Amino acid sequence: MQAVILAGGQGQRLRPYTSVLPKPLMPIGDRPILDIILRQLKHHGVDEVIVALGYLGPLIQSYLDQSEIGQQMNIRYHWEEKPLGTAGAIGTIEGLDAPFFVMNGDILTSLDYGRMYQAHLDDDADLTVGTVRTEVQIELGVLSVDESGHVIGYDEKPTMSYAASMGIYVYSPRILERIRPGEYLDAPSLVLDLIADNRRVLSHAPDCRWIDMGNRGEHERASEEFLNNRSVYLEGEC
Repeated sequence: MQAVILAGGQGQRLRPYTSVLPKPLMPIGDRPILDIILRQLKHHGVDEVIVALGYLGPLIQSYLDQSEIGQQMNIRYHWEEKPLGTAGAIGTIEGLDAPFFVMNGDILTSLDYGRMYQAHLDDDADLTVGTVRTEVQIELGVLSVDESGHVIGYDEKPTMSYAASMGIYVYSPRILERIRPGEYLDAPSLVLDLIADNRRVLSHAPDCRWIDMGNRGEHERASEEFLNNRSVYLEGEC
């Protein structure tokens, strides 16, 4: 199996840390989040990883070239001259001729990647989106209003539940033709394009832990979660 890890973002919400350190190298416990992701992928059968690099990319390459996990996997690098989005970066990567993972390089999760991959194959999906149930507390009273302007319902500070993207996908090679080399394309736009064309887009909603360490608060939460539950994230390692 192959995986593309998107590691070229600037991590604006984690500044000032990411002024000098790329987000995939931000430490979670005693190691960078990227190291954890690679070990998980290897454990679930991924044997080739393409790391899409941009901002502070040489630091990421230098780390992987010298790290233990970097020596254990077939890792190659894809350099972006300009940001192309969470789907556009795939457009010029060669050798993606079987279903492959695409994922952000800043996610702490206990996802079973092998099971997600098999779900994609079983459904013969064009794209599989890893999803997680997320609850959002609305801090206002929410009104239901009919077409004539009359209030027909009132819900004080409701909790709304959504299926949110985990930032982890399985692509089928047959949709690569939709990604034009060198053009910006984000994952939501690709998903909507496929839906509009009646292509098979599968939601994979596993029972797993998931934290997107996009800001300092979530980074701290991810660090605490990993330290307290290390064996959940690195199976077979102490």
